[in-house]
Amino acid sequence: MRLELRVCQHCLDGDHGNEKRTALLNDMVNCAEQIKEYKEVIDLDEVHIRRVRDDEPGKPEALPVVAATIQKDQVVLNDTQLVAEGQDGNMLLYANPDDVLTVLAGNLDEISKAVPEDVTVDLSSVGAEIVSQADLGADPDQQPQ
Repeated sequence: MRLELRVCQHCLDGDHGNEKRTALLNDMVNCAEQIKEYKEVIDLDEVHIRRVRDDEPGKPEALPVVAATIQKDQVVLNDTQLVAEGQDGNMLLYANPDDVLTVLAGNLDEISKAVPEDVTVDLSSVGAEIVSQADLGADPDQQPQ
């Protein structure tokens, strides 16, 4: 199984002036980096984090899926997406930023159930609100056994 997170480097750096989006993208990348470190725990073969810039074609790194939307009668490629490839070869595409963060947080939740160390990621207030509404089932008072 493989994951690929694709984000806009300019948004990640705050160059586009949307502080909430910057915070959310940084939360996504931080979660993905933590998942990458513990990928074997949840049977992931690969975790890719692709930071796309305006001056490059923006192709995916490993999983050949690109989400698009129509804006003002033109097709626009999504600069934020998460692609998950299962063992059966089926691919799931998440293009909604809230969904992307929720899926990544869910993976971290699964990792936290299997390892004794703390794998939590400090989320921004925007990201924390999204994840808290997702009800992932993590019990913060639960002690590792």
